[in-house]
Formats: sequence, structure tokens, C-alpha cells
Amino acid sequence: MQGFLTLQEGQSYQGEASSDWQKPVEGEVVFFTGMTGYQEVLTDPSYKGQIVVFTYPLIGNYGINEDDFESEEPQVNGVVMLQCADTVSHYQATISLKDYLKKWNVPFLTDVDTREITKSIRSEGTCQGALAKESVLPSDKELMGQIYQAYNPITTCHGEGKKHIVVIDFGYKSSIVEQLVEKEAKVTVIPFTNLSDVYKLNPDGIVLSNGPGDPKDATKYLAEIKEILEAYPSLGICFGHQIIALAFGADTKKLSFGHRGANHPVKDVQSGRIFITSQNHNYVVDEESLNDTVLEVSFSNVNDGSVEGLLHPSKPILSAQFHPEANPGPEDALWLIDEFLTDIPSKKGVQVYA
Repeated sequence: MQGFLTLQEGQSYQGEASSDWQKPVEGEVVFFTGMTGYQEVLTDPSYKGQIVVFTYPLIGNYGINEDDFESEEPQVNGVVMLQCADTVSHYQATISLKDYLKKWNVPFLTDVDTREITKSIRSEGTCQGALAKESVLPSDKELMGQIYQAYNPITTCHGEGKKHIVVIDFGYKSSIVEQLVEKEAKVTVIPFTNLSDVYKLNPDGIVLSNGPGDPKDATKYLAEIKEILEAYPSLGICFGHQIIALAFGADTKKLSFGHRGANHPVKDVQSGRIFITSQNHNYVVDEESLNDTVLEVSFSNVNDGSVEGLLHPSKPILSAQFHPEANPGPEDALWLIDEFLTDIPSKKGVQVYA
């Protein structure tokens, strides 16, 4: 059965459609350059509402397993691939990628020149697209407020470690919590709409999670977030990094086509060291806007020079635009989580810094 991906500028790409489409599906069309990690991508809340184009030519060959989910269900609106494997070659797989997408009614398209789509996005910029059985132009309405769809409104607890970390959830990845628990932390995940709970829990440190869309969707919470940041040792990851910048008066801007993949080089500004990172974001911190804040750039992107990390000169506040938990991707940046946990003082931050 034929299907089409049609971009906002009118480009149309024909392929083989999954059989259970009922109506056109729209979303922001983005591309992911990693060779592996499709399960993590599909279930990462940061991809909420998007249509993901995988640039690697063969997707799905190791199937879907029980260990690599970033949330309980797919977050994407649709998937585009050149080839999706019909058979599964990994002993831990419980279901094929095709069957998994069909189970959750996620439309997908195969036999498409995904690199041609990627070249178009790199040339014209990220845009809306429509998946349908006929070539149908998408609406020009851009998605807004995705964090309100992606976060979990229920507080959850994980692990029994000695250091208590509160994760402020904007649409968090499970692997962030798993890494903290693995490093012997007790983790409480709270929704970003319940920030006052931080003071009731009085943790040893704060992690501001990843999340989808524009960080300015959380503008009304910034003043309260800044108070929390100044009271507790804090680490911001991806969306959380952008939130820290906004809370201290900096600005963010949208990239032409974002950074998505498991192969992005980042430079430590102080040491000059280069490491490879996993990334997924459309927005970045505007470096010029940092001039009127106390924040300093700690990491930069080797490819385009964009801000990849921030630190506070006198308080234990740091951030990373990339994903140090490394799912999917290389583990070059795991040390950042170790550094954050190691630098947390023995007394509660609210007593030390208030």
C-alpha cells in the first residue's frame, strides 16, 4: 500500500505505508542520525508529536526489548525509514519494530529515500509534515505546549540510595533516573507544575529533566525555578539546561534543523577535551544573551559553536545540552552525572545556600 510524506514546502516522498492508517497524521519532521537507538528515540518524550526520519538505511534489525524504553509508550506521531527489518536478530527482543509500531497505531513509511528528506530539511529547515495515503499538505500550525502533554502529573519514587535527588519532570527519560539510581541515589520525580514539593522533600540535589518543544512554554514557572536553583545543587539536562538559562535571564532560540543523533562532538571549554554525545533538541541557548547573566559557558558544540553547557561561578549549578545518560549513544559524558553527585555537599543545599 502506498503512502506519502509531504512537507510544508510541498516536497512529497512516496513509500510503502503501514496498513492501518485511518487518516493523515501531522507533526514536525525531524531526522535522527544514529545507527542504533531507535527504541529509545521512539519512546523519548522529547520527541512528543514529531515525525522522525531515520537516516541510517536499516532500522529494526534487533527488534524491541524490555530494557530500552524511555517511557511506557511511543511518543512520536510517525516514523519514516528506508528499510525496516522484517525479522529480529537479537535474543532479547520480544517483538519486531513493525509489530510494535502497529500495536500502538503509530503510522510508518518505508522504501523512502530518507537521506533526500534529510537534505531537504537541512536546506529548508525543520518544518511540518503530513503522513497520508495520498500527498496531502500539512497545516501551517506549529505545535505548542508539548511539555504539558509529555510530563507525568504523578510523583514517583525510585531507588534507596543515600543522596536524595529530585528530578523535575518536563517529559523525562527513564534512563536519567536509572543512571542516578545506579549511582546509588534515591530519586523522587515530581511534575514541573508542583515545584513547591521540592521544599517539602528538601533533597540533596535537583535535576531538571529533558522535555519536548519550546522551553519558553514554562515561562510562568521560571521565577520559582530560579529560587530552587539558588537553594539546591542543580543539574539541567537538555530542556533543563535551557530552563536554567532562561531562569537566570538569558534567552533561547530555535535552530534551523536541530541536533539529533548519537554522534555529536562537544568541547569542554576549560580543558579543551572533545567527547562524543547523544543529543535531541531544536532549541539552544543564545550565547550573546548570557553576557547580562552570571552564567558561564562550560561546553560548546564543535560543529556549529552553539552552547552545550553552563555553570554558575559561585553556586553548584551546571547544565548540559547533550544527554550525559547516553541512551542511545556513547558513554563519553557519563562523568558529568558522577561530578554532579560528587560535588553535592553532605548537608542539605537549602541550609547551605539559602
